Amino acid sequence: MKKESSRIEYKKLYSDDLDIEKEVVAFLNYREGGFIYIGIDDSGKVVGVSNTDKIILKIKDRIKNNIQPSALGLFDVVEETRENKPVIKIIVASGTEKPYFKKKYGMTEKGCFIRVGTASEPMPQKIIDELFAKRIRNSIGKIKSPRQDLTFEQLRIYYEEKGKPLNKQFKKNLELLTEDGYLNYVAYLLADENGTSIKVAKYAGKDRVNLIENTELGYCSLIKATKNVLDKINIENRVYARITPKERIEKRLWQPVALREAIINAIVHNDYTREVPPKFEIFDDRIEITSAGSLPDFLSVEEFFEGVSVPRNKELMRIFKDLELVEQLGSGLPRILQFYGRDSFKFTDNFTRSIFYADKEVLEYLKNEESAAQVTEHDTDQVTEQVTPQDTPHDTPQVTSQVTDRVTDRVIDQVTDQVKNLLLAIDREYTRQELMTILSMKHNQTFRENYLYPALKNDLIEMTIPDKPNDPKQKYRLTEKGKQLQKQLKKQTKL
Repeated sequence: MKKESSRIEYKKLYSDDLDIEKEVVAFLNYREGGFIYIGIDDSGKVVGVSNTDKIILKIKDRIKNNIQPSALGLFDVVEETRENKPVIKIIVASGTEKPYFKKKYGMTEKGCFIRVGTASEPMPQKIIDELFAKRIRNSIGKIKSPRQDLTFEQLRIYYEEKGKPLNKQFKKNLELLTEDGYLNYVAYLLADENGTSIKVAKYAGKDRVNLIENTELGYCSLIKATKNVLDKINIENRVYARITPKERIEKRLWQPVALREAIINAIVHNDYTREVPPKFEIFDDRIEITSAGSLPDFLSVEEFFEGVSVPRNKELMRIFKDLELVEQLGSGLPRILQFYGRDSFKFTDNFTRSIFYADKEVLEYLKNEESAAQVTEHDTDQVTEQVTPQDTPHDTPQVTSQVTDRVTDRVIDQVTDQVKNLLLAIDREYTRQELMTILSMKHNQTFRENYLYPALKNDLIEMTIPDKPNDPKQKYRLTEKGKQLQKQLKKQTKL
């Protein structure tokens, strides 16, 4: 067990008399944030905590109500197991609105604290005044929305889906208002309609010369736009499957977990005060994700890679966490670094960019697959040209059928059993929920990733409303290619 340090504080027991606010304030004001563990004594010995759920709720409530400026989006309280005993871990990010203080005492030496070595010490009044003078005032929580006639039906739906319906005070509770009661820029970004354009561009080749697709996914709630970007790039993240004597091995162009974290990080931490949205670009050999704004002035590159968390938009961070798009605070970058190196990140004075190169084995497979498809198309054209009605009128359908069956058999070998089951289930237009019911599926993500998206990527099914992928009236039907494959599958089933 690590010893206490400038970033780690241990508390043996929790009680209502424990000054947890003091410790949280000290880490909010510290340039690197930190961690508070309850259930571990000063020597690092794990003693454990009982009734963790109740204590976690109490701690969250105390931090929310007793600290100013608001720390929402800057902390997490989670349960962990150490030496087979439950402990509570409080994760605190460095805040951008320093100085933070205990509400009861205000911006005084009794209310403001800072980490000094392994202790939380009162902050000298001179430093309090200096920090207040430098406090970032131009944040999206303080900027008035350019529109005040905003609606939030999409946001309501997403919260209801998570069993967290919004009440009449949601604008205040989610910090969507300025200090003088106007809707702020956070509200603007989360509204049903706004002027924020988020696009996914796709190029033929390795540069930006030949743009072949520019998908518009913005002008709606940032939550909906995020989900649309995730869905779109998931479709582009094509799969290569290899069957060994022991198992079926699947690989994608890019590692899905890392890619998802990078997409969400770019959206949540984008500097929207510049009115420049994040950008997603797909090339033949890589994907580039660019967000506006470089690292905060007080955060070094080394600290960034060490996982020091300084949320640029704490209001967005809190809402994304509410809706389970973000997990534990500060966990995104470590997930990415499990699969991609530090050289995948580029920092300039105005932008942060992630560059993920595609898996070479998958690229080679897809390249060979496309070449095979071109050869097959060429073979079919030759047969059609060589066998004309004038030459052999009775043999033409048979020869064409043999070629079609051979091509279809090749496609059958390349698709998964899940996709085959999906194709066999479709005999008309269906909604996603109807298809899940037919296939006895209950988990949305499993259905999307293993059934729906692979079928869409291979042009076996298509959307009835392709311009609006997330339209509530969206349905799915077989393409001509899918119908041919279904026909062959049924023939094989009978055999």
